[in-house]
Amino acid sequence: MAYPFQLGLQDAASPVMEELLQFHDHALMIIFLISSLVLYIITLMLTTKLTHTNTMDAQEVETIWTVLPAVILIMIALPSLRILYMMDEINNPSLTVKAMGHQWYWSYEYTDYEDLNFDSYMIPTSDLKPGELRLLEVDNRMVLPMQMTIRMLISSEDVLHSWAVPSLGLKTDAVPGRLNQTTLTSTRPGLFYGQCSEICGSNHSFMPIVLELVPLENFEKWSASML
Repeated sequence: MAYPFQLGLQDAASPVMEELLQFHDHALMIIFLISSLVLYIITLMLTTKLTHTNTMDAQEVETIWTVLPAVILIMIALPSLRILYMMDEINNPSLTVKAMGHQWYWSYEYTDYEDLNFDSYMIPTSDLKPGELRLLEVDNRMVLPMQMTIRMLISSEDVLHSWAVPSLGLKTDAVPGRLNQTTLTSTRPGLFYGQCSEICGSNHSFMPIVLELVPLENFEKWSASML
């Protein structure tokens, strides 16, 4: 999760988030090079008194500054489209979980089990135990197996919400009357925190998301204890 004064993105815990981090660095390097070139040209124009008319009217220069931006846009677009299709791809999910947004809590239903569902409310600040995080802890965490493909079905019962977990590269809108889906895969165990990322009313800041990714054996024990 994020820490105070953090400048970069959260550490990746899924293959999709690793790809997003690489694309972020790729795009940032292109932006840095363009900014440096523009700054150099501006400095050159301000400090040089000579004007080269033959250069300013040259057809070669016009060709370069037309073709070069097109090449740069292609260099950004191709990796972006690749990740976009990768995020929408769902291959034989091992588990399906439905997340429903409410004002102002989440409810989860494990559709592969007959009667495994619960609500997840934020723990008030006055009830927090030592070491727990303010505005991020919930009374019922969503427990999932790690290193398995999980399909998330996301919807809402009242207003627009958004189910987002940054370290897993997930952000899907919860729309009333519509069922959106996304894929979740974790490469390591741990606790992963998220929050509703769509302004949904007065208590929008108080509906966190907590995912507990555990080995498959631990998940089976947990699911058996919940039934």
